[in-house]
Amino acid sequence: MIQSETLELLEWHRLCQHMSTFAATKLGARASRQLPIPDSRAESEYLVAQTKEIYELEIRLTTGLSFEGIQDIGDSLERAEIQAVLTGEELLAIATTLAGTRNLRRVIDNQPDFPILNQLIADLRTYPELEQEIHRCIDDRAQVADRASQKLNDIRNDLRKLRSQITQKLQNILQVKYGAVQEQIITQRGDRYVIPVKAPQKDAIPGIVHDTSTSGATLYIEPNSIVPWGNQLRQTIKKEQVEEEAIRRILTQQVAAVKPDLERLLAIVTTLDLATARARYSFWLGANPPRFIKREENETITLRQLRHPLLVWQHQHEQGSAVIPVDLLIQPQIRVVTITGPNTGGKTVSLKTLGLAALMAKVGLFVPAREPVELPWFEKILADIGDEQSLQQSLSTFSGHIRRISRILEALGQGEKETGGQGDKEEFASPSPPSSSSPQSLVLLDEVGAGTDPAEGSALAIALLHYLADNAQLTMATTHFGELKALKYEDERFENASVEFDESTLSPTYRLLWGIPGRSNALAIALRLGLKPEVVEQAKSQVGEASDEVNQVIAGLEAQRRRQETKAAEAQSLLQQAERLYKEVLDKSANLQERERSLRASQEIAVQQAIASAKGEIASIIRRLQKGTPTAQDAQEATNALNQINQKYQATQESKPKAGFMPKVGDRIRIPKLGQTAEVLTAPDNDGEFAVRFGIMKMTVKLEDVESLDGKKPEAIAQTASKPAKVTPPPQSAPAIRTSQNTVDLRGKRVADSEIILDKAISEATGPIWIIHGHGTGKLRQGVHAFLHQHKRVSRFEAAEQADGGSGVTVAYIQ
Repeated sequence: MIQSETLELLEWHRLCQHMSTFAATKLGARASRQLPIPDSRAESEYLVAQTKEIYELEIRLTTGLSFEGIQDIGDSLERAEIQAVLTGEELLAIATTLAGTRNLRRVIDNQPDFPILNQLIADLRTYPELEQEIHRCIDDRAQVADRASQKLNDIRNDLRKLRSQITQKLQNILQVKYGAVQEQIITQRGDRYVIPVKAPQKDAIPGIVHDTSTSGATLYIEPNSIVPWGNQLRQTIKKEQVEEEAIRRILTQQVAAVKPDLERLLAIVTTLDLATARARYSFWLGANPPRFIKREENETITLRQLRHPLLVWQHQHEQGSAVIPVDLLIQPQIRVVTITGPNTGGKTVSLKTLGLAALMAKVGLFVPAREPVELPWFEKILADIGDEQSLQQSLSTFSGHIRRISRILEALGQGEKETGGQGDKEEFASPSPPSSSSPQSLVLLDEVGAGTDPAEGSALAIALLHYLADNAQLTMATTHFGELKALKYEDERFENASVEFDESTLSPTYRLLWGIPGRSNALAIALRLGLKPEVVEQAKSQVGEASDEVNQVIAGLEAQRRRQETKAAEAQSLLQQAERLYKEVLDKSANLQERERSLRASQEIAVQQAIASAKGEIASIIRRLQKGTPTAQDAQEATNALNQINQKYQATQESKPKAGFMPKVGDRIRIPKLGQTAEVLTAPDNDGEFAVRFGIMKMTVKLEDVESLDGKKPEAIAQTASKPAKVTPPPQSAPAIRTSQNTVDLRGKRVADSEIILDKAISEATGPIWIIHGHGTGKLRQGVHAFLHQHKRVSRFEAAEQADGGSGVTVAYIQ
């Protein structure tokens, strides 16, 4: 009972209603409004993982996951089971639902890297043969089509002939008796064809009067000559209705035969739509996936920039105020948090925000907080928020609170029995961290101990919080009692928090401050609002100097916190600026290195072209000498030609810069690659490397990468021992990119057929190819791997990246 009360107090039904607007089907919307709360942590983790996959799938798909055509056919299935004949609309809805579900399954099948969704649709049956049969028999207007049966087609042909004969006969009567008719039209009354006849001349056209106009001036008469045809038409229409019902009955029987599978289909579709609603609502909130922590393993509750989801909706849709987030960072040893501060400062909103965050995580929703989102899985979430007054039961505010708190303690006692009991404890237990055997409960108390004598209420609140520290995983309570602020200094399981108040504007800031209790602002507010100063001073004397000193200490702590937050923000800004400058330097360096590589490559090409041209000219000279008997003059001419070639192509070789200086510690040098000047910190070592500094950055550079401020290059370091020449590695080929041209889809093929397709693809390939074989039984994948292993052009093969299909796709590298 108390847990259902908690849902009402936290306005959980409103959140579910908001989420239902993101569902695509009536099934999903209804499931969202009646969202069940999981009973186990494993179920919650499964729902969160399910939401994650839908969330990623929605981002990956251009138009999102489509539920088009899917309808709520549950009532139709129930009627089919009791042998009621379904209408054309119901049958058509079943067919479109089958088609929509098949399209949904096809989309998920094409994303093998979502195991939870693929497991969900693994047993989904969509009965395409039933869908085709319904569409064959029922047209788009939900009427039984002529093609449904030959008998129906013949009946409708007879109907068309009868209607044509009747209208032709009536047209003749209209022409002959044109003076007796009111209008030259043929109409119907019921299923009988009639013509409008002037009342005074009704005897001119003998027949049956089926209707009269409002004024009585016109009679709608079926002439006696067509009455037999009208009777025959009515009998034929009856035959048509009987045949249509027979066809719909056969289709209904086919639906009833597969009712369990269709109910399973509806359940899967509802689950998918519910997960989609969770993902879309989470995306709209800007929420992040939660991780369930274990506080007994010293993990901290981390909820930064946590926002109240209902206030976010109110701000977006109802022109409400902007939502001010709160930070909840609760250490693992803390069992009770007391929040103090002025009224309307946001204490109650903080309680509700935490409660809704815990519930959202339990049902698989993302939590509207900044990553990482880490909180425990609470088995029970219990709350006493607001008054429970009743004039009929003579309940005061205090009595209402006590009634509800009693139910909370009773629920905790039940949880204790379920976990094997906690044993006898003293009223004030010694501090101890949460244990795995303690009930996983979250308790939220608003204005604990209020509504009665302050001294007794304070004592009761202290005893209650100590009890909850022993028997609940986490308790958060708001209070005005100053005595509760001191519990933190007596028991390490307690923590203080307060809502900030701006005295200059006499208004709360709605920010939650940790580690500092709230101070009383009643006297300051009263003075600023115009209460006589002598009254305020008298009140201060009644409060006493000790209380005033405590408020001054708290005020000092708050000011110190604000200064630290300002300095932290400035440090964060400087850090971000340094990171941005560092990134810019790295990008500039990378661009310069890329330009240098490109220049070297072009120079290398030019040198190779020059060498090839020189070789060609030398070969031409040799061929000329080989013709006939060379003379001394010919040899001299060849020598001169070779000298000219040497002079011509010597200029293309890269000239080395002249060495002019050696960097020393303290010198200023220039680094051309970075466009920076730097100070030398160390002398060059045997490898020509030394440390430099520019600005706040230090780095190691090589001699060949620097120059003096006047442009001189440094001298080379004499090597004591010869080193093996460095072999320039061949340039790496550009990374292969998957396209439709290098992708081979073998799903549904036999191994023998696949080998023929693969052999053709390998023979035409100029780079790696992606082979889609799926998971299935694994036989196709084994056959593909065996074929690739023995193929001469295949150098190696491996499973594709997860984004390209993972183990359902193999990448083969072609020589």
